Amino acid sequence: MAGFALEHLIVIGFFGLGSPGVGELVVIAVVAVVLFGGRLPEVARSLGSSYQQFRKGLSDIQTSIKHDLDVDATPHNRIPDYSDVNNDYDEPTAPRFEPPVEESVDDSV
Repeated sequence: MAGFALEHLIVIGFFGLGSPGVGELVVIAVVAVVLFGGRLPEVARSLGSSYQQFRKGLSDIQTSIKHDLDVDATPHNRIPDYSDVNNDYDEPTAPRFEPPVEESVDDSV
């Protein structure tokens, strides 16, 4: 476990908190040439096409999410428009409610 932590600290120290500098890029380039040799252009093309496909897929997902959110945000006319319908409303035939009249109480008993 201590070895992992040490390797992790070395990697953080190597790359720092920002992007790699010129020295780090030179080391990475030397390691790439040693590992891949003459196949380096093929590997670079393969990595480039993989990155391009990744970006295209990410763009498609973002477009799909944005489209779904736009569809949900559009107002739906859920109340039908009855402005052109004939008015066949009839008055109610039931008697109107009238509250009872308060009766006065005589306390002179």
